[in-house]
Amino acid sequence: MDVSLRTMSVSELGPWLERSNREYQESRVAAGESPEVAAAKARESREQHFPGGQPAAGHLVHDVVVPGEGGTPVVVGHLWIAPSTPGSADWWVFDVEIAEEHRGRGWGRAAMQLAETTAAAHGAETLGLNVFGHNVVARGLYESLGYATTSVQMRKPLGPADD
Repeated sequence: MDVSLRTMSVSELGPWLERSNREYQESRVAAGESPEVAAAKARESREQHFPGGQPAAGHLVHDVVVPGEGGTPVVVGHLWIAPSTPGSADWWVFDVEIAEEHRGRGWGRAAMQLAETTAAAHGAETLGLNVFGHNVVARGLYESLGYATTSVQMRKPLGPADD
């Protein structure tokens, strides 16, 4: 499969960061957080990992690219990986997404395999990720690639007390 990574351009970074931050916030709400808490956590994450709107040291933000008609590169998604903490050999997939219209063609699997290769080339010994419980398709992909569950968080909404 002919999939490659290309460092995201400065002109693409801002719009991607806005969209990614919004989707992260929406996922946190879907997982049960209040909109206010989700917004605060998304803001904290952005400030920590993108000071001044640029990736922090060691953070790699890539377009996932495939050849299109006539060999013209087509961006089908994005990948953001970095050490879990500065200088760590434990790396993290902070974000990976294949655009909806490009899904189901194996590009997500290929992007994850490129994430592993890229992280290892930068000294990573492990690669971890978070997947929200409602994202069943992604969970299946990661499990098929050999990722093991290391933690499970559960939540139950509670209604008013019965009298």
